[in-house]
Amino acid sequence: MSMNHPLPTVFQPGTRVELGSHEFTPDEIVRFASQFDPQPFHLDTKAAVGSVFGALCASGWHTASVWMRKMRDYQASEAAQAAKEGLPAVIAGPSPGFRNLKWLKPVYAGDTVSYFYETVSSRQSASKPGWYVVTGRNGGSNQKGELVLEFESTALLRVGTA
Repeated sequence: MSMNHPLPTVFQPGTRVELGSHEFTPDEIVRFASQFDPQPFHLDTKAAVGSVFGALCASGWHTASVWMRKMRDYQASEAAQAAKEGLPAVIAGPSPGFRNLKWLKPVYAGDTVSYFYETVSSRQSASKPGWYVVTGRNGGSNQKGELVLEFESTALLRVGTA
């Protein structure tokens, strides 16, 4: 099978995908923080009240990791749909990383964050035939519509069989 399939429309610049929402519960915030970011305002409601945040809030790494989970779920869903329709799937390759990670507002216990991905640019790779270099703007907004997380990502993708 040829490795030069065009990328699906979702990877055309300006295309935005809603990845889904997630409610941050107090128990989940504490559980994540106790393993990965043990700061008082992530671990203890009373200690958080006296902090600069004023209430229990999720670690920024927690909000970012939920974005990744939502993206992986979206990719799996799209691959299953492509298989159902007999179309080649988008294969994710390595990522050169992300840039400009910003935690713009705290995510408090009880907040629901809606996550998104928006294609900024896509081009064929000059060094890896059949692969594309795709750059995206990513983030999440709370239930008030306030952007709480934002970052830029770059990934290598191809269309075809694994």
